[in-house]
Amino acid sequence: MKKAVHFGAGNIGRGFIGEILFENGFEIAFVDVNEKIIDALNERGSYEIEIAEEGQRHIAVAGVRGINNAKNPEEVVAAIAEADLITTAIGPNILPFIAGLVAQGIEARKATGNNNPIDVLACENMIGGSEFLYEEVKKHLSEEGLAFAEEFVGFPNAAVDRIVPAQSHEDPLFVVVEPFNEWVVETSRMKNEALQLKGVHYETDLEPFIERKLFSVNSGHATSAYTGAYYGAKTILEALQNVTVKNNVEAVLAEIRSLLIAKWNFDEAALVEYHKVIISRFENPFIVDDVTRVARTPIRKLGFDERFIRPIRELKERGLGYANLLNTVAYVFQYRDETDEQSAKLQALLDEKPLEEVVKEVTGLTDQALIAEIKVMVEAV
Repeated sequence: MKKAVHFGAGNIGRGFIGEILFENGFEIAFVDVNEKIIDALNERGSYEIEIAEEGQRHIAVAGVRGINNAKNPEEVVAAIAEADLITTAIGPNILPFIAGLVAQGIEARKATGNNNPIDVLACENMIGGSEFLYEEVKKHLSEEGLAFAEEFVGFPNAAVDRIVPAQSHEDPLFVVVEPFNEWVVETSRMKNEALQLKGVHYETDLEPFIERKLFSVNSGHATSAYTGAYYGAKTILEALQNVTVKNNVEAVLAEIRSLLIAKWNFDEAALVEYHKVIISRFENPFIVDDVTRVARTPIRKLGFDERFIRPIRELKERGLGYANLLNTVAYVFQYRDETDEQSAKLQALLDEKPLEEVVKEVTGLTDQALIAEIKVMVEAV
Protein backbone atom coordinates (compact mmCIF):
# COMPACT_ATOMS: atom_id res chain seq x y z
CA MET A 1 0.00 0.00 0.00
CA LYS A 2 1.23 3.51 -0.82
CA LYS A 3 2.30 5.69 2.10
CA ALA A 4 1.70 9.40 2.63
CA VAL A 5 3.04 11.75 5.28
CA HIS A 6 0.70 14.66 5.91
CA PHE A 7 1.71 17.64 8.05
CA GLY A 8 -1.32 19.06 9.84
CA ALA A 9 -4.00 16.90 11.47
CA GLY A 10 -6.52 19.73 11.73
CA ASN A 11 -9.94 19.91 10.10
CA ILE A 12 -8.62 20.62 6.58
CA GLY A 13 -6.01 17.89 6.87
CA ARG A 14 -8.47 15.26 8.04
CA GLY A 15 -11.58 16.55 6.26
CA PHE A 16 -10.09 17.16 2.82
CA ILE A 17 -6.53 15.97 2.17
CA GLY A 18 -6.96 12.86 4.31
CA GLU A 19 -10.17 11.89 2.51
CA ILE A 20 -8.57 12.18 -0.96
CA LEU A 21 -5.45 10.26 0.09
CA PHE A 22 -7.56 7.50 1.65
CA GLU A 23 -9.72 7.20 -1.47
CA ASN A 24 -6.50 6.76 -3.46
CA GLY A 25 -5.39 3.82 -1.33
CA PHE A 26 -2.80 5.52 0.90
CA GLU A 27 -1.85 4.75 4.45
CA ILE A 28 -1.58 8.17 6.08
CA ALA A 29 0.79 9.31 8.82
CA PHE A 30 -0.60 12.58 10.20
CA VAL A 31 2.09 14.81 11.73
CA ASP A 32 1.00 17.34 14.34
CA VAL A 33 1.77 18.66 17.83
CA ASN A 34 -1.84 18.30 19.02
CA GLU A 35 -1.50 15.40 21.46
CA LYS A 36 -5.23 14.80 21.76
CA ILE A 37 -5.68 14.32 18.02
CA ILE A 38 -2.46 12.33 17.54
CA ASP A 39 -3.30 10.00 20.43
CA ALA A 40 -6.84 9.47 19.09
CA LEU A 41 -5.52 8.66 15.60
CA ASN A 42 -3.16 6.07 17.06
CA GLU A 43 -5.80 4.55 19.34
CA ARG A 44 -8.42 4.15 16.62
CA GLY A 45 -6.64 4.20 13.27
CA SER A 46 -9.70 5.76 11.64
CA TYR A 47 -12.12 8.69 11.81
CA GLU A 48 -15.35 9.93 10.25
CA ILE A 49 -16.17 12.85 7.98
CA GLU A 50 -19.68 14.27 7.63
CA ILE A 51 -20.70 15.96 4.38
CA ALA A 52 -22.75 19.11 5.02
CA GLU A 53 -25.61 18.42 2.62
CA GLU A 54 -29.08 16.87 2.56
CA GLY A 55 -28.81 13.47 4.24
CA GLN A 56 -25.48 14.38 5.88
CA ARG A 57 -23.72 11.23 4.71
CA HIS A 58 -20.64 9.99 6.54
CA ILE A 59 -17.31 8.83 5.10
CA ALA A 60 -15.04 6.57 7.15
CA VAL A 61 -11.32 7.19 6.66
CA ALA A 62 -9.12 4.28 7.79
CA GLY A 63 -5.46 3.30 7.66
CA VAL A 64 -4.32 6.38 9.56
CA ARG A 65 -1.87 7.01 12.37
CA GLY A 66 -0.41 10.01 14.13
CA ILE A 67 3.12 11.24 14.84
CA ASN A 68 3.81 13.98 17.37
CA ASN A 69 6.63 15.91 15.70
CA ALA A 70 7.46 17.76 18.91
CA LYS A 71 7.97 14.52 20.87
CA ASN A 72 9.03 12.09 18.15
CA PRO A 73 10.75 13.95 15.30
CA GLU A 74 12.79 10.86 14.43
CA GLU A 75 9.53 9.04 13.57
CA VAL A 76 8.64 11.81 11.12
CA VAL A 77 12.05 11.48 9.45
CA ALA A 78 11.64 7.71 9.20
CA ALA A 79 8.16 8.09 7.71
CA ILE A 80 9.39 10.56 5.08
CA ALA A 81 12.26 8.21 4.22
CA GLU A 82 9.81 5.56 3.02
CA ALA A 83 6.87 7.71 1.89
CA ASP A 84 5.41 7.90 -1.62
CA LEU A 85 3.93 11.37 -1.15
CA ILE A 86 4.22 14.28 1.31
CA THR A 87 1.48 16.86 1.82
CA THR A 88 0.85 19.78 4.15
CA ALA A 89 -2.15 21.75 5.41
CA ILE A 90 -0.75 23.68 8.35
CA GLY A 91 -0.94 27.34 7.34
CA PRO A 92 1.62 29.40 5.41
CA ASN A 93 3.24 30.78 8.55
CA ILE A 94 4.02 27.30 9.90
CA LEU A 95 5.78 25.98 6.78
CA PRO A 96 9.24 27.22 7.85
CA PHE A 97 8.90 25.29 11.12
CA ILE A 98 8.55 21.90 9.38
CA ALA A 99 11.26 22.60 6.78
CA GLY A 100 14.01 21.09 8.95
CA LEU A 101 12.13 17.81 9.38
CA VAL A 102 11.38 17.60 5.67
CA ALA A 103 15.07 18.19 4.96
CA GLN A 104 16.07 15.47 7.41
CA GLY A 105 13.61 13.12 5.71
CA ILE A 106 15.17 13.88 2.32
CA GLU A 107 18.65 13.24 3.74
CA ALA A 108 17.35 9.93 5.16
CA ARG A 109 15.98 8.91 1.74
CA LYS A 110 19.40 9.57 0.27
CA ALA A 111 21.18 7.67 3.06
CA THR A 112 18.95 4.60 2.64
CA GLY A 113 19.24 4.64 -1.13
CA ASN A 114 15.56 5.42 -1.71
CA ASN A 115 15.78 6.96 -5.19
CA ASN A 116 12.06 6.68 -5.87
CA PRO A 117 10.88 10.11 -7.01
CA ILE A 118 8.57 11.87 -4.55
CA ASP A 119 6.57 15.10 -4.53
CA VAL A 120 5.91 17.46 -1.65
CA LEU A 121 2.59 19.33 -1.97
CA ALA A 122 2.00 22.36 0.23
CA CYS A 123 -1.81 22.60 0.23
CA GLU A 124 -2.03 26.08 1.68
CA ASN A 125 -3.96 29.28 1.03
CA MET A 126 -1.08 30.97 -0.73
CA ILE A 127 0.47 31.43 -4.13
CA GLY A 128 3.59 29.31 -4.64
CA GLY A 129 3.31 27.42 -1.35
CA SER A 130 5.38 24.40 -2.37
CA GLU A 131 8.07 26.59 -3.92
CA PHE A 132 8.20 28.59 -0.70
CA LEU A 133 8.54 25.42 1.37
CA TYR A 134 11.36 24.18 -0.86
CA GLU A 135 13.30 27.41 -0.35
CA GLU A 136 12.97 26.86 3.42
CA VAL A 137 13.94 23.18 3.13
CA LYS A 138 17.09 24.08 1.14
CA LYS A 139 18.42 25.99 4.16
CA HIS A 140 18.65 22.68 6.04
CA LEU A 141 20.06 20.43 3.32
CA SER A 142 23.67 19.43 2.86
CA GLU A 143 25.26 19.97 -0.55
CA GLU A 144 24.75 16.29 -1.31
CA GLY A 145 21.20 16.40 0.05
CA LEU A 146 20.36 19.35 -2.17
CA ALA A 147 21.70 17.55 -5.24
CA PHE A 148 19.59 14.51 -4.28
CA ALA A 149 16.49 16.69 -3.82
CA GLU A 150 17.00 18.41 -7.17
CA GLU A 151 17.00 15.01 -8.86
CA PHE A 152 14.39 13.05 -6.90
CA VAL A 153 12.15 15.42 -4.88
CA GLY A 154 9.55 17.67 -6.51
CA PHE A 155 7.80 20.60 -4.90
CA PRO A 156 4.87 21.22 -7.26
CA ASN A 157 2.55 24.05 -6.25
CA ALA A 158 -1.04 23.21 -5.38
CA ALA A 159 -4.36 25.01 -5.06
CA VAL A 160 -6.96 23.63 -2.66
CA ASP A 161 -10.52 24.69 -2.00
CA ARG A 162 -12.98 23.31 0.53
CA ILE A 163 -14.91 25.14 3.25
CA VAL A 164 -14.37 23.53 6.63
CA PRO A 165 -16.07 25.69 9.26
CA ALA A 166 -14.91 26.09 12.84
CA GLN A 167 -16.47 23.29 14.86
CA SER A 168 -16.31 21.42 18.11
CA HIS A 169 -17.31 17.82 18.69
CA GLU A 170 -17.07 15.32 21.53
CA ASP A 171 -15.07 13.14 19.12
CA PRO A 172 -11.84 15.11 18.43
CA LEU A 173 -11.41 13.40 15.04
CA PHE A 174 -14.91 13.93 13.66
CA VAL A 175 -15.09 16.71 11.08
CA VAL A 176 -17.87 18.30 9.01
CA VAL A 177 -17.00 19.59 5.51
CA GLU A 178 -18.90 21.05 2.58
CA PRO A 179 -19.66 18.78 -0.42
CA PHE A 180 -17.55 20.84 -2.85
CA ASN A 181 -13.81 20.33 -3.10
CA GLU A 182 -11.12 21.23 -5.60
CA TRP A 183 -7.45 20.29 -5.53
CA VAL A 184 -5.23 21.33 -8.45
CA VAL A 185 -1.55 20.40 -8.79
CA GLU A 186 0.97 21.70 -11.33
CA THR A 187 2.70 19.01 -13.35
CA SER A 188 5.74 21.05 -14.44
CA ARG A 189 7.43 20.73 -11.02
CA MET A 190 6.49 17.10 -10.35
CA LYS A 191 9.18 14.47 -10.02
CA ASN A 192 6.76 11.52 -9.84
CA GLU A 193 4.36 12.24 -12.71
CA ALA A 194 3.21 8.62 -12.67
CA LEU A 195 1.53 9.22 -9.30
CA GLN A 196 -1.60 11.22 -10.05
CA LEU A 197 -4.44 11.13 -7.56
CA LYS A 198 -8.04 10.42 -8.46
CA GLY A 199 -10.09 13.48 -7.51
CA VAL A 200 -7.18 15.88 -8.14
CA HIS A 201 -6.80 18.03 -11.27
CA TYR A 202 -3.36 18.35 -12.85
CA GLU A 203 -2.37 21.42 -14.87
CA THR A 204 0.91 22.45 -16.49
CA ASP A 205 0.52 26.06 -15.34
CA LEU A 206 -1.13 26.37 -11.96
CA GLU A 207 -0.95 30.15 -11.46
CA PRO A 208 -4.24 30.99 -13.25
CA PHE A 209 -6.11 28.42 -11.15
CA ILE A 210 -4.50 29.56 -7.89
CA GLU A 211 -5.43 33.15 -8.60
CA ARG A 212 -8.94 32.17 -9.69
CA LYS A 213 -9.38 30.42 -6.35
CA LEU A 214 -7.68 33.00 -4.12
CA PHE A 215 -9.26 36.04 -5.77
CA SER A 216 -12.70 34.41 -6.01
CA VAL A 217 -13.17 32.17 -2.97
CA ASN A 218 -10.87 33.92 -0.49
CA SER A 219 -11.79 37.45 -1.57
CA GLY A 220 -15.48 36.58 -1.80
CA HIS A 221 -15.57 34.79 1.55
CA ALA A 222 -13.72 37.62 3.30
CA THR A 223 -16.01 40.17 1.65
CA SER A 224 -19.01 38.27 3.05
CA ALA A 225 -17.44 38.32 6.51
CA TYR A 226 -16.28 41.95 6.73
CA THR A 227 -19.37 43.40 5.02
CA GLY A 228 -21.55 41.11 7.11
CA ALA A 229 -19.80 42.17 10.32
CA TYR A 230 -20.33 45.83 9.41
CA TYR A 231 -24.07 45.12 9.16
CA GLY A 232 -24.20 43.08 12.36
CA ALA A 233 -24.24 39.50 11.00
CA LYS A 234 -22.84 36.70 13.16
CA THR A 235 -22.57 33.99 10.49
CA ILE A 236 -21.77 33.97 6.78
CA LEU A 237 -25.24 32.59 5.99
CA GLU A 238 -26.85 35.41 7.97
CA ALA A 239 -24.60 37.93 6.21
CA LEU A 240 -25.69 36.77 2.75
CA GLN A 241 -29.35 36.95 3.74
CA ASN A 242 -28.79 40.71 3.90
CA VAL A 243 -29.40 42.04 0.37
CA THR A 244 -26.83 44.83 0.79
CA VAL A 245 -24.12 42.35 1.80
CA LYS A 246 -24.93 39.92 -1.00
CA ASN A 247 -24.97 42.72 -3.56
CA ASN A 248 -21.50 43.80 -2.40
CA VAL A 249 -20.15 40.24 -2.67
CA GLU A 250 -21.57 39.90 -6.18
CA ALA A 251 -20.12 43.29 -7.16
CA VAL A 252 -16.67 42.34 -5.81
CA LEU A 253 -16.76 39.05 -7.73
CA ALA A 254 -17.68 40.97 -10.89
CA GLU A 255 -14.52 43.06 -10.44
CA ILE A 256 -12.52 39.89 -9.83
CA ARG A 257 -13.93 38.42 -13.04
CA SER A 258 -12.78 41.42 -15.05
CA LEU A 259 -9.25 40.92 -13.71
CA LEU A 260 -9.16 37.16 -14.31
CA ILE A 261 -10.43 37.58 -17.87
CA ALA A 262 -7.96 40.38 -18.65
CA LYS A 263 -5.01 38.58 -17.08
CA TRP A 264 -5.62 34.91 -17.89
CA ASN A 265 -8.26 34.95 -20.64
CA PHE A 266 -10.74 32.86 -18.65
CA ASP A 267 -14.11 32.32 -20.35
CA GLU A 268 -16.55 34.88 -18.94
CA ALA A 269 -19.62 32.63 -18.94
CA ALA A 270 -17.70 29.88 -17.17
CA LEU A 271 -16.45 32.37 -14.56
CA VAL A 272 -19.98 33.66 -13.97
CA GLU A 273 -21.11 30.09 -13.25
CA TYR A 274 -18.06 29.48 -11.05
CA HIS A 275 -18.90 32.56 -8.99
CA LYS A 276 -22.55 31.52 -8.68
CA VAL A 277 -21.36 28.18 -7.29
CA ILE A 278 -19.08 29.98 -4.83
CA ILE A 279 -21.93 32.09 -3.46
CA SER A 280 -24.15 29.01 -3.18
CA ARG A 281 -21.38 27.35 -1.15
CA PHE A 282 -21.27 30.33 1.22
CA GLU A 283 -25.06 30.02 1.58
CA ASN A 284 -24.99 26.30 2.45
CA PRO A 285 -27.65 25.97 5.20
CA PHE A 286 -25.90 22.89 6.63
CA ILE A 287 -22.80 24.91 7.52
CA VAL A 288 -22.67 27.38 10.39
CA ASP A 289 -19.60 29.46 9.59
CA ASP A 290 -18.96 32.26 12.05
CA VAL A 291 -18.07 35.68 10.70
CA THR A 292 -15.32 35.85 13.35
CA ARG A 293 -13.62 32.75 11.90
CA VAL A 294 -13.56 34.05 8.34
CA ALA A 295 -12.66 37.63 9.35
CA ARG A 296 -9.81 36.79 11.72
CA THR A 297 -6.29 38.13 11.07
CA PRO A 298 -7.38 41.30 9.21
CA ILE A 299 -3.84 42.71 9.04
CA ARG A 300 -2.65 39.64 7.11
CA LYS A 301 -5.67 39.88 4.81
CA LEU A 302 -4.85 43.52 4.05
CA GLY A 303 -1.35 42.52 2.91
CA PHE A 304 0.23 43.73 -0.33
CA ASP A 305 -0.17 40.36 -2.11
CA GLU A 306 -3.34 39.29 -0.33
CA ARG A 307 -6.98 38.89 -1.38
CA PHE A 308 -7.93 42.58 -1.53
CA ILE A 309 -4.88 44.74 -2.19
CA ARG A 310 -3.37 42.53 -4.91
CA PRO A 311 -6.48 42.47 -7.14
CA ILE A 312 -6.99 46.19 -6.51
CA ARG A 313 -3.42 46.90 -7.61
CA GLU A 314 -3.70 44.73 -10.70
CA LEU A 315 -7.10 46.14 -11.68
CA LYS A 316 -5.72 49.66 -11.38
CA GLU A 317 -2.71 48.75 -13.53
CA ARG A 318 -5.12 47.63 -16.26
CA GLY A 319 -7.42 50.62 -15.98
CA LEU A 320 -10.28 48.46 -14.65
CA GLY A 321 -12.73 49.31 -11.87
CA TYR A 322 -12.15 48.30 -8.24
CA ALA A 323 -14.60 50.50 -6.28
CA ASN A 324 -16.36 47.58 -4.58
CA LEU A 325 -13.11 45.95 -3.50
CA LEU A 326 -12.03 49.34 -2.15
CA ASN A 327 -15.30 49.63 -0.23
CA THR A 328 -14.69 46.20 1.30
CA VAL A 329 -11.19 47.24 2.37
CA ALA A 330 -12.82 50.08 4.28
CA TYR A 331 -14.98 47.53 6.11
CA VAL A 332 -11.83 45.59 7.04
CA PHE A 333 -10.36 48.70 8.67
CA GLN A 334 -13.61 49.14 10.60
CA TYR A 335 -13.72 45.50 11.75
CA ARG A 336 -13.52 44.90 15.49
CA ASP A 337 -13.04 41.63 17.35
CA GLU A 338 -11.37 41.93 20.72
CA THR A 339 -10.69 38.18 20.79
CA ASP A 340 -8.60 38.38 17.60
CA GLU A 341 -5.05 39.60 18.17
CA GLN A 342 -4.68 41.21 14.75
CA SER A 343 -8.03 42.95 14.93
CA ALA A 344 -7.11 44.45 18.29
CA LYS A 345 -3.70 45.45 16.95
CA LEU A 346 -5.21 47.13 13.89
CA GLN A 347 -7.60 49.18 16.01
CA ALA A 348 -4.72 50.12 18.34
CA LEU A 349 -2.69 51.31 15.33
CA LEU A 350 -5.64 53.40 14.14
CA ASP A 351 -5.92 54.97 17.60
CA GLU A 352 -2.21 55.72 17.78
CA LYS A 353 -1.30 56.85 14.27
CA PRO A 354 -2.75 58.87 11.39
CA LEU A 355 -4.97 56.77 9.12
CA GLU A 356 -2.76 57.29 6.06
CA GLU A 357 0.27 55.98 7.94
CA VAL A 358 -1.62 52.86 9.08
CA VAL A 359 -2.84 52.19 5.53
CA LYS A 360 0.76 52.33 4.27
CA GLU A 361 2.00 50.12 7.09
CA VAL A 362 -0.51 47.28 6.81
CA THR A 363 -0.95 47.23 3.01
CA GLY A 364 2.67 47.83 2.01
CA LEU A 365 1.43 50.24 -0.69
CA THR A 366 3.61 53.05 -2.01
CA ASP A 367 1.09 54.29 -4.58
CA GLN A 368 0.10 57.58 -2.93
CA ALA A 369 -3.03 57.98 -5.03
CA LEU A 370 -4.29 54.54 -4.05
CA ILE A 371 -3.43 55.12 -0.39
CA ALA A 372 -5.45 58.34 -0.56
CA GLU A 373 -8.39 56.47 -2.13
CA ILE A 374 -8.38 53.92 0.70
CA LYS A 375 -8.17 56.70 3.28
CA VAL A 376 -11.23 58.44 1.77
CA MET A 377 -13.21 55.17 1.74
CA VAL A 378 -12.32 54.28 5.34
CA GLU A 379 -13.36 57.73 6.51
CA ALA A 380 -16.62 57.49 4.55
CA VAL A 381 -17.97 54.27 6.06
